Amino acid sequence: MSAIRSSVSGLARTFKLNSLPALRVSRLHTIPSAAAPHSPTLPTSRISPGSFRQGLTHSKFGSSQGQCRLYAAGPRNLGETGGSKNPFPVVPLVLIFTAGSGGFYLLVNSRKETMPATEKTLPRSPKKAKTTPTFSPKDVSVIFVLGGPGAGKGTQCQNLVRDYGFVHLSAGDLLRAEQNRDGSEFGELIKTYIREGRIVPMEVTVALLENAMKESIANGQNRFLIDGFPRQMDQAIKFETEVCPSVFTLFFDCPEEVMLERLLKRGETSGREDDNIESIKKRFRTFVNTSMPVVDMFEKEGKVVRVDCTQGVEEVYSAVKKEVSSKFKPMKEKAVMTA
Repeated sequence: MSAIRSSVSGLARTFKLNSLPALRVSRLHTIPSAAAPHSPTLPTSRISPGSFRQGLTHSKFGSSQGQCRLYAAGPRNLGETGGSKNPFPVVPLVLIFTAGSGGFYLLVNSRKETMPATEKTLPRSPKKAKTTPTFSPKDVSVIFVLGGPGAGKGTQCQNLVRDYGFVHLSAGDLLRAEQNRDGSEFGELIKTYIREGRIVPMEVTVALLENAMKESIANGQNRFLIDGFPRQMDQAIKFETEVCPSVFTLFFDCPEEVMLERLLKRGETSGREDDNIESIKKRFRTFVNTSMPVVDMFEKEGKVVRVDCTQGVEEVYSAVKKEVSSKFKPMKEKAVMTA
């Protein structure tokens, strides 16, 4: 309460009570709360603003026996206020206002002092999306290779590398290489996503692909097979908008039971963490829910070549070669090692 009394005294000075005229005010009394606010029996005295402030600092506020009240008894004669006989409680209003303001001020300051300082983490400003692709389709050719896990994409891509000089970029291989690279900031994240059969954030995948393409282009190679990508709509849109538009999508169509049999057999020797029955089933569901809409979108644009993958490797490649030859000439002399 001493802090509130000090605040009241300070705020009284703010209101410049020295400039107020002397008021005829009733003495401070401890009276029951039920007593009439303007009791005619209350003794009054003439006090000055200075003595009023001094009295405030020594008065006791609140009591279990009653309340401390201060009343303006009005002017001594009608000439002091222009003829009003009814006293107006100016001082009580000022007292209530100053006490309340002082209490609020002290409360705010006390909270500032007691609350621990916390560092605000501001979100990073998002990088502005590029309006033009990094590579022009006139200079760089990209074929997306899609199909469920175990459809045989990798095997057919190796054949195309051998016969047409494509650079084979496997999104999965790039991600696995990144997760095993010493000092990789995305290694643990990639490992968790692959183990759970989820799609790695597109920013990571697109950046790895773009960097690999830049390295190959610097070496004079500009034909790319991007295997296992895009896995979902936002990846497709981001890549074609910011990296390079594709020529078409090569889609290997294969039933799940055939793919499951192939993957389980591969898992016996591959050593891949995701070649187990639980991860395989998750990958199937992910492909159907996220990658098939990408195939459907490109198919509406007339940019999908479907290949039946239930046949043998040579039969499947014969169908693939027929479609690729319509747009690319064989480049055996420029064969490129698989990335």
